[in-house]
Amino acid sequence: MKPATGVAAMAFTVVVAAALTAAARSTFQADRAGAAAEQSERAAKAFAAVMQAHGKAIPRDLLAAAKAVVVFPRVDRQAGSSEGSRGVVSRRTDTGWGNPVFVRVSAGSVGPQSRAASTDYFLLLMNDESVQNLLNDPAGIGNAASIAAGPVVGRSAGSDAAMQAAILSYSSRRGLFAGIDVRGIVIQPEDDLNIAVYDQTARGVLAIHDRGGDRVAADVRSFPEMVELYAAAPADIIPPATAPPAFIN
Repeated sequence: MKPATGVAAMAFTVVVAAALTAAARSTFQADRAGAAAEQSERAAKAFAAVMQAHGKAIPRDLLAAAKAVVVFPRVDRQAGSSEGSRGVVSRRTDTGWGNPVFVRVSAGSVGPQSRAASTDYFLLLMNDESVQNLLNDPAGIGNAASIAAGPVVGRSAGSDAAMQAAILSYSSRRGLFAGIDVRGIVIQPEDDLNIAVYDQTARGVLAIHDRGGDRVAADVRSFPEMVELYAAAPADIIPPATAPPAFIN
């Protein structure tokens, strides 16, 4: 009987170990999904803060023409700052703005900044090719695509290069918002979040051609919902979004 008892004890140990592993995996997935929702919310607040600023926002006609919007809130060049390098992409689809795709930017590849303050970066991808190539250029965007500092509401309409660019880029720091050339920044997928939320990689989510709102929790969609709010509104109307502060800490 002792051998049978030993086998039973071993089987019990295996079952317990499997249960603990499954529980740990479930907890990790839940943590990652929560981090994804927070990342989407930060990007939504940064985007709303810029779009609600009188006289210094992304022109609504450019937003209406964009194929995708990318936001990197709180980019910080300090070594070891990983949170500040995270961003979100939403692509225009046949049924609205698509689910957020989670990405990272190389913090050292962005423009000059003060170590005392982080910077929000915004990219408008103006054609389908720029969306398809977003995660495919290890040398950095702008090397294979035309990129230019974007024009701002209330200022000059922008150069011919800006009007013909595949990607328009902006930055905001301490309430100062302007077009900026970020040629060469390296954007990579943050697939631990994408897989936790969608069970797909960033490239897989970007390839979906519908908004996919019924497939994710509502809080994960805070960024595309904010983009949709401003992209759909007439240029002379500021949507009644939840008012974020003009400067996001």
